[in-house]
Amino acid sequence: MTRNFIFFFSIISSLIFSQEKPISSISDSLRSHAYAVIRNHTENYTINSVKDMEITEEMTISILSSSGEGFSVIGIPYNPTTRVSDIKGFIYNKDGKEISKFYKKDFSDTSNNSSNALYVDDRILFYKPVAMEYPYTIKYSYSTTTSNTVYLSLFRAINGYNLALEKSQITINNKSGINLNSRVYDTFLGKVSKSEDAGILRYTYENIPALGSETLAPSLDVLSPHVDFALQKFSISNREGDNSNWASLGKWYYNNLLLPVSTVTPEIQKEVDDLHLTGTTSEKAEKIYQYMQNKTHYILVLMGIGGWQPMVAEDVRKKGYGDCKALTNYMRILLQAAGIKSYFCFVYLNETATSFDPNFVSLLGNHAILMIPTEKGNIWLENTSQSIAFNHLSYKSRFRNVLAVMENGIELVDTPIYKPEDSKEILQSTVKINVDNSISTDTKFSFTGGQYDDNMRLFYYDNSELKDAIRNTHGNLTIQNLDIANLTNNKDNGEINYNLKFKAIDFSKKLGNDIFFRVMPFYSSSALSADSNRKLPFENSFPFQDDYNVEFEIPVGYKFSEIPKSQEIQSEFGAYSISFKNEDGKLKVRRILTINRGNYPKEKYQGYVDFRKKTASFDNTKVLITKS
Repeated sequence: MTRNFIFFFSIISSLIFSQEKPISSISDSLRSHAYAVIRNHTENYTINSVKDMEITEEMTISILSSSGEGFSVIGIPYNPTTRVSDIKGFIYNKDGKEISKFYKKDFSDTSNNSSNALYVDDRILFYKPVAMEYPYTIKYSYSTTTSNTVYLSLFRAINGYNLALEKSQITINNKSGINLNSRVYDTFLGKVSKSEDAGILRYTYENIPALGSETLAPSLDVLSPHVDFALQKFSISNREGDNSNWASLGKWYYNNLLLPVSTVTPEIQKEVDDLHLTGTTSEKAEKIYQYMQNKTHYILVLMGIGGWQPMVAEDVRKKGYGDCKALTNYMRILLQAAGIKSYFCFVYLNETATSFDPNFVSLLGNHAILMIPTEKGNIWLENTSQSIAFNHLSYKSRFRNVLAVMENGIELVDTPIYKPEDSKEILQSTVKINVDNSISTDTKFSFTGGQYDDNMRLFYYDNSELKDAIRNTHGNLTIQNLDIANLTNNKDNGEINYNLKFKAIDFSKKLGNDIFFRVMPFYSSSALSADSNRKLPFENSFPFQDDYNVEFEIPVGYKFSEIPKSQEIQSEFGAYSISFKNEDGKLKVRRILTINRGNYPKEKYQGYVDFRKKTASFDNTKVLITKS
């Protein structure tokens, strides 16, 4: 059962609430950085059979200020296989005295469509308490019965920044006789305590402090301790599955969810035949892929078992849309019609690379992609974008593994990695220094790898928005007369290119008749500040390299007073070099910044800040030109 909480923990209680712990009882250590504090959270699971699970949940949370209002929202999801009952709640003032109550009738019942899905039969009961005075406490509870046992709750210590926890506990009473797998993920924030009494499992987190958001911090999913659970036999939408091992889970998914929607119809076969494919497997696959991109678009579908099962491939052909699963499977069937084998894959799509644990069997992930095995290596296809290049995965899908669904089971396969030089920005620029302190530029940009991904947004703007985006990119310059030309997406090579011309005023400064200017006009370096109280590790989620060549033309009658010295820095975080040449009265600057991908402990953050400050200082090296 999937639980999408806007923010909500659930509860059930047979008590009549009239008094709660006052706000003053929260320790100072938990108040630090906290907008809200979970006072007590319990989830009680009773697994009666493969198709019968009961859940009772209770939540008490104190909202300390208006900044914590997002944590006061209560959302209780349900669907055709899940029934919710016994909803009740109470609100208390800072002293713990009851000031109001709420029940099911006070909730709004709406479609649970946070992602603007086209088809959704998930719904959510929604309630937002109205605060009269801060701080205050909310206590609420409800019960759920469901036939979906594919998931138990992901038991997570905290789900947001600036949220502290006094106590959270999950209990599991497994009466079904089905083996329950679990995986404990402890972090520096805390460790779970586990106990068992009369066959009832208890997992507890206590006294977890609030985290403040910090620059370059990894995903909160990685930072927060949690416990995963998975029954070895499960039910989803009245279909029973086998989660005993990767082989049985993969066979179940392939035979029960994938095969029924994967017919090569005569119409699909004709689509492929009409492409008149020739050449290598890669060349054929690329032609099919670009055909698929041109006739489909992405839209989320969440009906029935749609959270797991793709749409019928023939329906995607007719309608021209689908979600990631539908488009991935449609592409798989197009390839199958061409005699090309490919595999449907689940992946975690996120900034912080997350891989599946080979020792914890469960159907997880939040995205679907396609893998084509060839003698020259795997080809990977992202099928939800009409713009992305063939055999290109964004950095949010690389550096991790996938669940590749095959006829005989699931195989864990690594997606590609790349080096900084594979994720490159190349800049070739001519910059004319004018006597009025302005500059005129003519520049060509080229982007590959992760920088290709970051610049894909440029194709979604109209002309005015595009100019605004480029101005913001070069926010250190006061730009006039901006002209963007030849914006192209080379989908064969995974490369974005464009030409840029502009005038920027107040770039240089005058000292009498002399003029001085900085040697790197583009991209003022990001301002990173040292933080001796930093709490979190940091990461650079994808490696990249910026390779800039800038040629400065100076006004007639001026000459260079002195050419700066070349500089070079080597660091575990990356490297930097800048060199200068005076050729025929023009200054040629070559600047290369390389950033390595990495996850680092907080103790190294100061070193990273120092490295970036040094690169910024060299970018701001000044050149003086004097009048002859």
